[in-house]
Amino acid sequence: MTAKLSIAPVLARPRNRKIIQNSWVVTDIDAAMRHWVRTTGVGPFFVVKGVTLEDQCYRGTPAVKSIDVTFALAQAGEIQIELVAQHNDVKSAYRDLIPAGHAGFHHMALYSHDYDADLADYTRGGFEVAFSGAFAGKRFCYVDTSRSIGYMMELIEASDAQASFFAKIIAAAKNWDGTDPIRPAF
Repeated sequence: MTAKLSIAPVLARPRNRKIIQNSWVVTDIDAAMRHWVRTTGVGPFFVVKGVTLEDQCYRGTPAVKSIDVTFALAQAGEIQIELVAQHNDVKSAYRDLIPAGHAGFHHMALYSHDYDADLADYTRGGFEVAFSGAFAGKRFCYVDTSRSIGYMMELIEASDAQASFFAKIIAAAKNWDGTDPIRPAF
């Protein structure tokens, strides 16, 4: 069954918008990383486990139970590849599009230098925030654009710490020789 897409208004204000990431929900993150390395040569992957997200909100309601996820990040040219495995059965933006036990493309991410304005553009365009939170004080959210483009858009608030982490991933991918393909992020 093919999802029906609808056309939404164009986002009003052109700004320095840059898509930096493509993300897939996976069932087994270790197997998915090995598969990506073997199939595409993308790597190394940096694994983020046990993330404590602040101010979690699912579709406008504060989360009663925190989402338990593991992330793996690698660089493929200009685009970051993110793999996400959700380990618990709470409602989430991930489960909204990819049911438990399944894998699939979930979102693209926009590195936002004006988070509030970018978010306002999406909500003014009629898009709902499926999930929002913060990590180390920096905000992010998943805007449910799935009815228009088939997947969600993540907004990541720009910060020096975030830029430094992303630079580490980019640097590791340059001239990567295939050794040490799976690494801890911190």
